[in-house]
This record gives sequence, structure tokens and C-alpha cells, in this order.
Amino acid sequence: MLDLKALDLAHIWHPCTQMKDHETLPLIPIQSAKGVYLYDFDGKSFIDGISSWWVNLFGHCNPIINTAIVQQLEQLEHIILAGFSHEGIITYSKRLCALLPQSLQKCFYADNGSSAVEVALKMSFHSHYNAGNKEKNAFLSLANAYHGETLGALSVGDVGLYKSAYKPLLLEALNTPVPSGMWNPNDNTINGDYHREIEALEQILKKHAHRICAFILEPLLQCAGGMNMYPSAYVQEACVLAQKYNIHIIFDEIAVGFGRTGSMFALEQCDVVPDFLCLSKGITGGYLPLSVVVTSDSIYQGFYAPYEEQKGFLHSHSYTGNALAIAAANAVLNIFEQDNTLLSNRSLSAAIAKQWSMLSKHKKVSNVRVCGMVFAFDLIGCRLARAGLYVYEQALEKGVLLRPLGNTIYFMPPYIISLELAEYVCGVLDNILENEF
Repeated sequence: MLDLKALDLAHIWHPCTQMKDHETLPLIPIQSAKGVYLYDFDGKSFIDGISSWWVNLFGHCNPIINTAIVQQLEQLEHIILAGFSHEGIITYSKRLCALLPQSLQKCFYADNGSSAVEVALKMSFHSHYNAGNKEKNAFLSLANAYHGETLGALSVGDVGLYKSAYKPLLLEALNTPVPSGMWNPNDNTINGDYHREIEALEQILKKHAHRICAFILEPLLQCAGGMNMYPSAYVQEACVLAQKYNIHIIFDEIAVGFGRTGSMFALEQCDVVPDFLCLSKGITGGYLPLSVVVTSDSIYQGFYAPYEEQKGFLHSHSYTGNALAIAAANAVLNIFEQDNTLLSNRSLSAAIAKQWSMLSKHKKVSNVRVCGMVFAFDLIGCRLARAGLYVYEQALEKGVLLRPLGNTIYFMPPYIISLELAEYVCGVLDNILENEF
């Protein structure tokens, strides 16, 4: 058999990876996958504890999604979405809008999360421009935020590891402090004081609101920002405050949408209707690239004009609204409806949380927290600088894929995981934490 590892390292530059690490860190080609399991070429199985970078909701090779894609493949694989459409995307758009607040009725499609953020940023700026507010050309985001890797998305992020080298290339963005909440295991809520953060935001708005297009944030949970969970009440107050200054609200629900925080969309827990909602990742159940920005008729009408006025939003991607991806997305909504996923997730999350909270007995463990189907804690006082990497390697040995964010350990499994397998993952972590590292 071909040496796949050697061939891979000879030709592939992997994402979000210091390739030199693979001189000692194992690279694992995967032959197949089913349900929550990945299988390598030696027959070893791994529990997919991170939903393959947060995208897989209902397991690998899900028969419902498989069938939907095969049926679509026999009819239409892809067409240009400029001047043409197809039944799948029309149906999906109607279904998606029916799940959202009444004002969010227009869908603009792209093909990945960063692209969706770019669309929302450009659309916000252009909307203000069309309305005559040409001085609005900056954006506001939360400290510790991450919104993607393309230049616009990177500009409104605040994780130095990803953006510091590219600073000369980036758009102007202002940061406002983000609160950190504490998980209450009694009622599974994230609480915490956020008055200082609101005061800081108000000062920024008083000084800079005249030139800020939009305030972008991941509601409830900053995923790549170390799984920082913060109170929904802050989101509500902060957004109301920004809206008073004629600043658009962009919710980046790329990672937190489609049930991940406990509700179908995190906005439901925040009592806020954003001007733009960015969705991707779980939208196709982990099968194919797809993203969408959902906005209001009022934003849409600001671009609706005779061609000669040059107000159109001339943004496009070749694979926008791909028919195969849309077929998967429709199948995902079918599963949510048929299996009453949100209800079953609530009980599963509560049961896993009981096991997860027990890990706090270890001195290395700090800030145990849970938000819907996301479970996290931080490593402290470890001898190794890259303690998270140690946990990653040890978990792989036990057949569990966990990919820490620095020294933040998190578990974000597909929704179909059984309580028994989740308990096994917690047990693996329990054993690892007994070690000296």
C-alpha cells in the first residue's frame, strides 16, 4: 500500500498547523467514517469529539443526508445562481426564514463561514453608503473575537495568534471588552457581571459611533476565542445600545447556530434580532461547504434600484447556492424536525454536564463550563507549556479526537453521540488528568 503519510507530508500544507510539529506528532489518514467514529487505515477507531471542526451534527455517512445528496446528484449538481435558481434553494430559503424572526427574510448565499462574514461586512458598509452615511467605514467587535481567516473577517477578530502578522493588511476595527461568564451547574446558565463592559462599550460608541458600520459578535459563545461563554443579558444590552447609534448588528452564528448552544439559533436566547445573521458549519451536517447571510427586507430595499444608480450588491462566489450542498441542508432541517433534536439535546447536554463537571476535582482544571452541546475547561498550573497538545496526543491513544484551543480543552460532539460514549470521553480525560504534565 502507498505510504499515505509520507505522500501527504510531501504535498499537503495543512490548515491551522505548524507543519514542523508533524516531525513528532502523528498524522492520521482516515479511510472511512460512520456515526461518531472515524476509522484509519490500520482499523483503529476514533470518537469524533469535535464534530470534525464543529460541522458534523448528525454523524458521518448519515443515511438521510446521503440519500438526499444522491437523489440531487441524479437531477442537478450545480448551476449559476445569477439569473437562475433551483427548487432546492427556494425551498430551503423559505424553511430557514420560517425559523427566524419575522424581519429576517432575505438570504444571500456564499460557501464558507469567512465568506459569509465578508458578505455581511461589505453589505453593512454598502447599506450605509447607499443611505448617504459615507463616513461609516469602521467596524466594532468584541475583544477575544474570532470571525474567520479572510482579510475582512480577520480584521474584526482579536486573537493575535491568527492576525498579528497581517496587521498592515487589515481593515480598521475597534474592540470593546467582552465579559467572561461562569457556568451555573444548577440551571445550566452562564452568569456574571458585565456592567464594566457595558460602560466601556458606551464610551466607545459616544466617541466613534458616527463612523462605525456594524457591531459583530458571536452571541453567547466565542468558540475559537478559547470557548469563552458569556451572559446573554450582555448581548441584549450591548446590541440595543449599538442600535441606538444607527449601528448594524451582525451575529456570527457560524459555529453556534443549528442547535449548538441549546436553541436552534443563539439569538433566541438573547432577545435580539440582528440586521445580519451569518450561518455555516453545521448547515449541511458536515457534508459540503455552504454559508448564508440572512438579512431584512429593509436592508434589501436599500440596494433595490435601477441599474443606472449603481446601488447593486455585486458580490459573488462560483459555487454559491450549490444544489448538492442545499440538498444536504434541507436534509439537516428534516432531521431536526423528525427527531425533535433540540428537545433530545437538552436532556443529553444535562446528562453529559454532570459527568463533565466531575473533572473539576483535578487541580489542573479551571473554569468548567457548558453551553448547550459545548463542554469546556481550562488547564492551569501544568508543567508543559503546550499542555493541551499533551492531552490531544493522549486522547488519540485512547481513541478520542479532541483538538484543544491552546490549553482550553473542549468537547463538541455530534448530536447523535450516546451518553455512554460521552461518559467514555469524560473517563479518558479523567485518566489523562491524573498524569503529571
